[in-house]
Amino acid sequence: MKTVTHWIGGKPFVDASGASGTWGAVTDPATGEVTARVAMAGAEEADAAVAAAKEAYATWRTTPLARRIAILFRYRALLDARRDDIAALITAEQGKVHADALAEVARGLEIVELACGIGTALKGDTSTEVSSRVDVASIRQPLGVVVGISPFNFPAMISMWMFPMAIACGNTFVHKPSGKAPSASLLLAELAAEAGVPDGVLNILHGDKVAVDALLDHPDVAAVSFVGSTPVARHVYSRASASGKRVQALGGAKNHMLVLPDADLDAAAEAAVSAAYGSAGQRCMAVSVVVAVGSAGDALVPRIVERATKLTIGPGNDPKSEMGPLVTRAHRDEVAEYVAGAAAQGADVVLDGRGFTVEGLENGYWMGISLLDKVSTDSDAYRDEIFGPVLCVVRAETYDEAIGIVNGSRFGNAASIFTRDGGAARRFQREVEAGMVGVNVPMPVPVGYHSFGGWKDSAFGDHRMYGSEAVHFYTQGKVITSLWPEPDRPEPR
Repeated sequence: MKTVTHWIGGKPFVDASGASGTWGAVTDPATGEVTARVAMAGAEEADAAVAAAKEAYATWRTTPLARRIAILFRYRALLDARRDDIAALITAEQGKVHADALAEVARGLEIVELACGIGTALKGDTSTEVSSRVDVASIRQPLGVVVGISPFNFPAMISMWMFPMAIACGNTFVHKPSGKAPSASLLLAELAAEAGVPDGVLNILHGDKVAVDALLDHPDVAAVSFVGSTPVARHVYSRASASGKRVQALGGAKNHMLVLPDADLDAAAEAAVSAAYGSAGQRCMAVSVVVAVGSAGDALVPRIVERATKLTIGPGNDPKSEMGPLVTRAHRDEVAEYVAGAAAQGADVVLDGRGFTVEGLENGYWMGISLLDKVSTDSDAYRDEIFGPVLCVVRAETYDEAIGIVNGSRFGNAASIFTRDGGAARRFQREVEAGMVGVNVPMPVPVGYHSFGGWKDSAFGDHRMYGSEAVHFYTQGKVITSLWPEPDRPEPR
């Protein structure tokens, strides 16, 4: 059986007993079979990872910027050459189809490319002669040891949203990936070492809450980046902030897609199916609620059904598959319970994905397409983040009622509107309470040189992910005021 170890100080790391005596199981979601064991860190391993990062920081922070950038360019080339290998690891442990896994790697590479251009972003500002012979300069300097904690659903992309920008800014990094899909992070670290990233600059630490809390409390950790569920994001933000750390913690989502009667309903249906069921709904940018206004609902729902029922569900390594399994059996069962609960709470179950299976892979964590119509905003299926292939349709009579529904959600990650009316779209952009907004775009994921993050219970902390926000998060400002005597006359008294 494959063993997934930590990566500390530039090499695999595991103690003689395994890892504080504990191992976790890694399964193939398509078969339900255990395919690997992963070392689970305790406080001692967390200390070792932070110590390696702290030691490396002493020299990495003073490594010339041109050298750091050259390493990142080599790293980008290596990642590009190994796209398929990284994607295959994602599929094997997370379950998404190969095309989705390749798209994940491509989106991660976008941020590596951003890090390759870090020189311009790290430039300071200077004002000369603010007073007689007095100059003022603003510079940005790295923080020190930074921790990143990423979820199972994008084991490569979200890792690359974090550490390339952090190390480009001169920090060192301890990354704690999800134990459900740990192998991609190890390959990312191995390729970083091959590119020339010095030992200790990037470390991988596997584990659960024990390891996470050890990192959140560690006095040598300066900042924490997190992506995951809202309850854990709140815990990470509260605990790390209490120990004086800078924190960006992105939480859960309930992304709404508002559809007006004048919209291109065929395009809206295509967008809803792709955004709701891609990656089996296991992504924070998935559309999980369609708010259909007026007559749009009766026309839209059949269009969604027509397209959704044509999706091919199967193992991610089958080129014919368009949607894979869920990540664990427990998660699959939880998603199925929401469908059952929605029926009990008055929703029309138009498509029911419970009981779906794939011939020959009956032990896989399969869930078919589910579509719930006329969902009440008081129901569990509406209020909670389901994180599976379940789309809720909520009906509204007017735009004002619809925007009230969207803004009434405790989440504020992303929202989109489908319409041909420019005035309605402009109003929506201004009024909607969400951090990322789409107009006839179902999943408005910003490109790398903008920044990613939501509002309300979808984000904790003052900084968003990647883009210019990453530079501000992973560095701290310093302002220098200086006065020098002229060489040809003495200092005035």
